[in-house]
Amino acid sequence: MAPKRLFIKDLSTSFDPDTIISTKTGEAVSFDELMADLAGVRVIYVGERHFDPVHHRIQLDIIKAVYKTHPNIVVGMEMFDQTYQHILKRWSAGELDQETFLKKVHWYANWKYDFELYKDILEFTKQEKIRLVGLNVPFHIPPKIAVGGIENLSADDRKHIPQNIDTSNEAHRAYVEKVFNQHRTTRIDNFDFFYEAQSVWEDTMAAAVALNLKDDMMIVIAGNGHIIRKFGIPDRAFRRTGAEFRTIFPATAGEEVESDYADYIWATSRKKPHPKK
Repeated sequence: MAPKRLFIKDLSTSFDPDTIISTKTGEAVSFDELMADLAGVRVIYVGERHFDPVHHRIQLDIIKAVYKTHPNIVVGMEMFDQTYQHILKRWSAGELDQETFLKKVHWYANWKYDFELYKDILEFTKQEKIRLVGLNVPFHIPPKIAVGGIENLSADDRKHIPQNIDTSNEAHRAYVEKVFNQHRTTRIDNFDFFYEAQSVWEDTMAAAVALNLKDDMMIVIAGNGHIIRKFGIPDRAFRRTGAEFRTIFPATAGEEVESDYADYIWATSRKKPHPKK
């Protein structure tokens, strides 16, 4: 049986695993060609399917390659909310061992995915003392918005989200509505509230990118859903910074994607996923 390939629908073309596709040209590029392009931007978004170890290897490879020429890079991660920044600073300074770190960031209460998926990335940031930034809104807030809307948040919760939340992007709204229809429950049945929650998620992380970019170069690690078509974090951060960026979307062979998903689509092999804890 022939190995599965990644199909890019609007190009009517498929690619083997371990192929990087420039969606600008529709052609495969080498890792070195990818890195040469990334060298000219300020923010690099590398997506993931959270449970896929291959996607995390790609993230680490890009971080290591960028670090060689930009040792002052910042790594921003969806996996931590901003209230843990003081803990992330201590991790990057080498002050915490893994066991203590996991307890202090409440990893399995907040993120829940197997830490082994992210271990190599985090160990590299610690080894090289790379500044690590938590991008996310506190994890208890989006579910509250999904069932009650922004207007019913407490004053304490509202302090953690930007004053202005953009809910005007119709393409993003349509994308989120498809997700909503797939995961709709009797407890979460108001799409307007669900979309407010998603937009708060995106704008909070975009604001964190803008706040922490400064004069550095940043690599942002987030789920594919936050970078797809750029209308999640990337475009919202760009409106705040004007900083040029690129998006890289890992996609598993056997799937079907479209070229407007990202600047680069990275076809990956299918591996057994890590379960949630």
